[in-house]
Amino acid sequence: MFIAAVTGMAAGMTDIAAEVLIERLAAWGVDTVYGLPGDGINGIMEGLRRHQDKVRFVLVHHEEAAAFMATAHAKATGRLGVCLATSGPGGIHLLNGLYDAKLDHQPVLAITGMQETSVLGTGYQQEVHLERLYDDVTEYNLLIDNPAQLPGVVDIAIRTAYARRGVAHLTMPNDVQVAPADADPYQHVAPARPPATAPIYLSPPGVPREEDLHAAADVLNSASKPAVLVGAGALHARAEVLAVAEALGAPVVKTLPGKAVIPDDSPFAVGGIGLLGTRPGEDLMEECDTLLMAGTNFPYTKHLPSPGQARVVQIEADPTRAGVRLPTEVPMIGDVKEGLAALLPLLKHNDDRSHLAAYAEAMRRWRSEMHALETADRRPVAPQYVISCIDRAASDDAILTCDSGTIATWAARHWTIRGERGFYLSGNLATMAPGLPYAVAMQHAFPGRQVIAYVGDGGFSMLMAEFLTAAQHGLPIKVVINNNNSLGQILWEQMVLGYPEHGVRFGRPASDFSAWARSCGGYGRKVDDPADVAEAVAQALAHDGPALVDVDVNPNEPPMPGKVSYEQAKKFAEAFMKGQPHRVSIATTLFKDKISKLGR
Repeated sequence: MFIAAVTGMAAGMTDIAAEVLIERLAAWGVDTVYGLPGDGINGIMEGLRRHQDKVRFVLVHHEEAAAFMATAHAKATGRLGVCLATSGPGGIHLLNGLYDAKLDHQPVLAITGMQETSVLGTGYQQEVHLERLYDDVTEYNLLIDNPAQLPGVVDIAIRTAYARRGVAHLTMPNDVQVAPADADPYQHVAPARPPATAPIYLSPPGVPREEDLHAAADVLNSASKPAVLVGAGALHARAEVLAVAEALGAPVVKTLPGKAVIPDDSPFAVGGIGLLGTRPGEDLMEECDTLLMAGTNFPYTKHLPSPGQARVVQIEADPTRAGVRLPTEVPMIGDVKEGLAALLPLLKHNDDRSHLAAYAEAMRRWRSEMHALETADRRPVAPQYVISCIDRAASDDAILTCDSGTIATWAARHWTIRGERGFYLSGNLATMAPGLPYAVAMQHAFPGRQVIAYVGDGGFSMLMAEFLTAAQHGLPIKVVINNNNSLGQILWEQMVLGYPEHGVRFGRPASDFSAWARSCGGYGRKVDDPADVAEAVAQALAHDGPALVDVDVNPNEPPMPGKVSYEQAKKFAEAFMKGQPHRVSIATTLFKDKISKLGR
């Protein structure tokens, strides 16, 4: 039967099972699949070819990037992201990007190939049982061994990805892919057949229970020093967050994935939290007596109020995550937007604005200090100046994608959320390399918006081939590389542990990624003079096509925490005493930073 199916496929005589898969994706509203072909998915590629008017295939240069793109698509649009890889090594390459989706709770469907069913278990070439390998990363995980399972299991996989905010995986052997679409070789029971109408996902109720809303209001109305902590789960609830903050007279702290929840110039905004946060944000967590957590499950508990310090109210979409970080007096289960809207009428307006005013003044001082570091007078180029040039030149609806590392610190403090600006990075996984593929996917999703990848040289070099992907697909992404010729974050982490740096600086000559950009047909410029940075960024943003600016920055600029603890300072000093090789340059940079702040 399967031999006949292959012959029929070649002659274009019959519908194949892979077409049912693609048709069902299209029915769910999927319009893009990111991936890399291989002999393990030739049948699925044929299904995509036959239905390219419904679902476009975006050819990438590395499967890891395909998974990052699917995750970025889900983060930016709220819709299912889909990636495709061949059997064996192709499927293995997807994993890092899929874990990014898992840890940041994004709905993603991974589709992979598998060897023919007749050779499974024989040690055939590239026989990797991906359904076993993916067991930890997935919420739904199935090897399809009968065409009759389609399209029912596609629906189940997609509904599960949406409902559990995670990864679903379908792996499909070669012979099943090309079998006749209506084949049912076993016919034990009737297969699940979803209705022919367009499928829908029925989201759970978004409003918390009435008794929980009243209990939460009682706690919040009694606060004298309230605080609101928001995360990525509140990105769609800006108006509601601001309204609740106004009623409570509460400063709002944002996690890094939730940076775009409210504008940075809002009178309620006190910046971020944690090592990449602000001093006012850290002070607020230490001082508040009541905390409302909305759309966040912030993992670093040492940056949250001490147990017993504050009464805690949390609104969380997943019951399993409510109250896991802090003793929580009122955990509410529901959508942040709907939950806050229902809570708002129950809140009493707090007329005492002294608490809020104190933090507004603290933020004014903090912003002044940060602006002082955005100076064009430093050589080597100050990384704070580079991101400030991007911030000033970018549009009010620009999307900034970011890698993990020191660049996340500079973006957190110097990329200003205003208007409809977006900001995306790998949150809980904090992996290197997603900044560039994120930008590719988001430019696909939002072709009319400015999309800028702000990345480090370490992360960019891992998946730099995706700049060629952007050029080949005509995507006008902009890339700015913070090139310190090192793994900068690891360098400082070693020092904070009290160890002199080791194995974190790349050798000479330093990289010049602008040459790669030009070889791809894009705009490319190398900058090492601060006088040229603003012009280069402006030219890149104005370029009609993909553009890259590679800026050599000061490798000895430390991403200092908002508040330096005694233990951190002690370990930093120990690293100096043990023979930190660049201690003179680092000390000079720290001294210049201090002088710049005092000058303000």
